[in-house]
Amino acid sequence: YEVRKGLYYSRDYLWVKVEDTRARIGITDYTQKQLREVVFAELPSMGDKIVKGETFGTVESVKAVSDLIAPISGTVEEVNEGARNSPEIMNVDPYGKGWLIIVCPTNLEEELRSLMDFEAAVRWHEDLAKGG
Repeated sequence: YEVRKGLYYSRDYLWVKVEDTRARIGITDYTQKQLREVVFAELPSMGDKIVKGETFGTVESVKAVSDLIAPISGTVEEVNEGARNSPEIMNVDPYGKGWLIIVCPTNLEEELRSLMDFEAAVRWHEDLAKGG
């Protein structure tokens, strides 16, 4: 599974990329491979508030429907219409064009401490691959 440097990872299978005062959020490579063929994404609207640990949308595949659990709290500033209109982009490019939302975080520094950095995420994904 691909784990990219420079991102933070949640145990709910999402990544966070800090971009100045904003944070971009998407599903991990592991997630898209587990879901296989993503066919639908229910995402919040601009201006919606998301709360760390709470559901902010769903991703549906031919295999399952998965809740998207917010890795951080904040206000949605941008929604990736490409992912909403062509959800298969999440399978092709989960860390690039397949991002989901951009938020203006409310408590970024503190909440980032609860996420995994690159090294921790690599170890976690290795455990997942072993069935752990």
